[in-house]
Amino acid sequence: MSAVATFRALGDPVRLEMVLRLSRGSSFTLSRISEGLGITRQGARKHLEVLRRAQVVTLAPSGRDVLVQLDPASLVLVKDFVSTMDKQWDTRMERLKQFVEED
Repeated sequence: MSAVATFRALGDPVRLEMVLRLSRGSSFTLSRISEGLGITRQGARKHLEVLRRAQVVTLAPSGRDVLVQLDPASLVLVKDFVSTMDKQWDTRMERLKQFVEED
């Protein structure tokens, strides 16, 4: 699992919406996770497969449907990356502020 694969998987609006929905609940069926997204069941399955390969979600057969569950550990990489970038920008802004205030 890499941050790059996770960012690629989250880079699509449909997949990002699916992850947002999953972050609010425990698990969803394939039908429920794709409600209102304007995609077919097959389209939803393709999006979920991208998320599964990036290890963002797990898929488990459940009768005629598939249960989808978020793997929160995968998002730790994204959180750590964004946190590092945030700290770097805070440091740069502080240096700029000091530079401007010196004159």
